[in-house]
Amino acid sequence: MRKFFVFCLLAMRLKATAQKTPFELSGKTETTTYHAAIAYYENLAKTYPEARLLTYGNTDFGKPLHLLVLSHDQVFDPSAIKKSNKRVLLINNGIHPGEPEGIDASMMLARDLLKGKKIPKDVVICIIPLYNIDGSFNRSGTSRANQNGPIAYGFRGNSKNLDLNRDFIKTDSKNSAAFQLIFNTWQPEIFVDTHTSNGADYQYVMTLIPTQKDKLNPILSAYLTQTLVPDLYKGMEKMGYPMIPYVNSIGETPETGITGFIDPPRYSTGYTTLHNAIGFMPETHMLKSYDLRVDATYKLLQNYIGIIARDAKIIGENKRKADELVSTQKEFPLDWKLNKSEVNDLTFKGFEAGQKPSTVSGADRLFYDRNKPYTKTIKEWNKFEPAIVVQKPVAYIIPKAWDRVIALLKLNNVKVQELEADQKIAVESYYIGDFKTGTRPYEGHYLHSGVKVNPVPQNQQYYAGDFVVYVNQPSNRYIVETLEPQATDSFFNWNFFDSVLDMKEHYSAYVFEDTATELLKNNPDLKNKLEAKKASDPEFAKNGAAQLEFVYKNSDYYEKTHNRYPVARLVTAIKLDLK
Repeated sequence: MRKFFVFCLLAMRLKATAQKTPFELSGKTETTTYHAAIAYYENLAKTYPEARLLTYGNTDFGKPLHLLVLSHDQVFDPSAIKKSNKRVLLINNGIHPGEPEGIDASMMLARDLLKGKKIPKDVVICIIPLYNIDGSFNRSGTSRANQNGPIAYGFRGNSKNLDLNRDFIKTDSKNSAAFQLIFNTWQPEIFVDTHTSNGADYQYVMTLIPTQKDKLNPILSAYLTQTLVPDLYKGMEKMGYPMIPYVNSIGETPETGITGFIDPPRYSTGYTTLHNAIGFMPETHMLKSYDLRVDATYKLLQNYIGIIARDAKIIGENKRKADELVSTQKEFPLDWKLNKSEVNDLTFKGFEAGQKPSTVSGADRLFYDRNKPYTKTIKEWNKFEPAIVVQKPVAYIIPKAWDRVIALLKLNNVKVQELEADQKIAVESYYIGDFKTGTRPYEGHYLHSGVKVNPVPQNQQYYAGDFVVYVNQPSNRYIVETLEPQATDSFFNWNFFDSVLDMKEHYSAYVFEDTATELLKNNPDLKNKLEAKKASDPEFAKNGAAQLEFVYKNSDYYEKTHNRYPVARLVTAIKLDLK
């Protein structure tokens, strides 16, 4: 009997140890590896019927993206969950594997929710254990030079050396496609992407970046600013972790004031905003000890779950109303600017900053004195206004050749239809008038910006199988902000359509001189246009080659597709032959 008792006691201890995370077993100084994390979640899913570990798509590293789903009712079908009017919280971890607090906190949180039977009835919790699987295998303790632990961690870039938190629109990685499949399958109302900060030194362990409030639908923005964020701050204060907005300093130190963070759709929270989900990037402070950073992340995730459970009906109704309003919305901002005239006072707990000689260079260098904490009032600028606004068309028409664009639209739950027969359609075409391009690659692209477009009414020939996208959908923001070239993270700016910027035909000057003579002789309007240009532009008047080019580009010989953006706008509702 005594042997049996000892055996049972040992088994109980082993079971308890088996449910501890690598972070806990290390004395809270190490973060888990990918294999250990997945094995841990597999064990939870086998042990508890309220948990299921799913896989989606693939990643650049050749492994699928995992999703742990926690469901009080043991229902794991997204459609059934939506029909039962439950909220979905999606937590993404390890987009930057060198910032692993969320990876470890989520493992403990999932276990504790399951063991304590604490999964809320009206909230389904979805956890991506480790998003940048690739980078997690590139493990060291030195790639984040400013960070205080853990002992070893992953690398920011994935196996293509992409920063996955810049890839949510262009989707150069398989990771991004798999994430978008998860997101658009589960359609969360609230999204949290866990991170670690860089920058100034201050007293806070946790800082917070919500979705930029001015970019959100007003209904969602009101709930975010009046209820969700204030209650998160109150909850964290009670738990011993007072928070502050992400310290995006104007100058070298926070005393100069901070600005809100504008998150274009290349970022996770900018992407989720396009789908009327409220997103957050919690950023723990890199100089605080790793155990405190994990604990703060754990407690913040607890707060999210508590608030979402409490406000489940309100959050669901807000999302429903926002989707309806976006479906009928007529104007869409494409770019944003900071309103520098609107400023708030913010109580801030920091450390005195000063200058002292550098032991490396001898020049003065910045340092923070942790023996001199302070509480001061600083300025915060967090009001953003539209810089460019566009009226939505009735629909966009996309030739079937641009299949990558169509695939991404479909991945994002955009309803697309196909023309059934060849048809000439009266559309508004954009000609790209001007744009700037970076001189160095950014995330694998020479990114465009400052795009100017010239809209031109045209009758264009389209063919059976070309695509029509009506702008009457809850996903309107995704449609408009990817297909309008002037949008910050449009497909055009990410080089999807660069081939239209090349001329495919030209002329030999000695031959075209005679053709141009005939054109000017037979077309008085063209001749007058040329003379007016010469009269207004002295440099042009002295440049024979430029004048010949002018005649060419104002004649029928010049190709109509040069600089013509291939996605046309249907601005008047007409009957189309659709499948």
